[in-house]
Amino acid sequence: MVGLDEDEMVKITPVQKNFVTMIEDIDLSCTLNRHDLEIITNAFETFGVVIFQSQSISIEQQIAFSRRFGPLEPSVRRHRKRAINNVYISDISNVGPDGTIMDEASEAMSYNRGNQLWHSDSSFKKIPSKASLLYALETPPSGGETEFCDMRAAWDSLESQIQIKIENLTVEHSLAYSRGIMGYNAEKHFSKAEKIEASPVLQPLVRESDISGRKSLYLGSHASQIMGMKEKESRTLLDTLLTHASQKQFVHVHAWSPGDLIMWDNRCINHRGRPWSSQKYRRVMRRTTVGGEGFDEEAALAI
Repeated sequence: MVGLDEDEMVKITPVQKNFVTMIEDIDLSCTLNRHDLEIITNAFETFGVVIFQSQSISIEQQIAFSRRFGPLEPSVRRHRKRAINNVYISDISNVGPDGTIMDEASEAMSYNRGNQLWHSDSSFKKIPSKASLLYALETPPSGGETEFCDMRAAWDSLESQIQIKIENLTVEHSLAYSRGIMGYNAEKHFSKAEKIEASPVLQPLVRESDISGRKSLYLGSHASQIMGMKEKESRTLLDTLLTHASQKQFVHVHAWSPGDLIMWDNRCINHRGRPWSSQKYRRVMRRTTVGGEGFDEEAALAI
């Protein structure tokens, strides 16, 4: 145990050195005071991934908690009929609007398979997200874990000549590209609004935290090509960097239980969901997403 708040008895237990921590003795269904928020914010900025267990929160409570960290992104799929009908909730689930397990060949299941690739949520948006908060309602008996990758540590471990080579490169990110890797046809299935919202954008390959000053790699499945490079050279470099970043020493695997809520920093943490017997077992998760610096929630809702 690294820290124990004497007044509130909040226990903070790092899982790995400077990467992933557990926070206990905080009830997220309550309105948190400034002190609690400072504890959570400091843990978030330091460790990148914060795990809360044994929570029982409604959709409204999850949204209210998430809003304490910034404006919320509406779900890209908010205009569709979904199991969880709230514009701020991304339902990461194999259960459809009728309450039954969706067929593996359905459009929604095809779309969701893209979550099994390493990525940072909303890196395909002009202003990418700050944080994601994923809450588990139903989990399978095995499989369906989420893996988290510390892109700060991955950057730190690169040889200096590689850091110099890549630190000023720019990468195109595209949701259609990443979904296409897993066989989803965005041109066919995306609505007009989704195509507008998910238009390709440019992002730096290396980001630097305004708070800690730490640099991190910023790439994943949405990263389609490095600008100014030939396609083959670009793809080779992106794949090499992603392989480097996803080595075991940079990764934490979380096996979910109902009531778990995990908050992570999309600016420096990659993640991916793992497969499970999705035609046999239900897995119901709901995610809220906090917009990055300068994100305009009203403008996003208008699309």
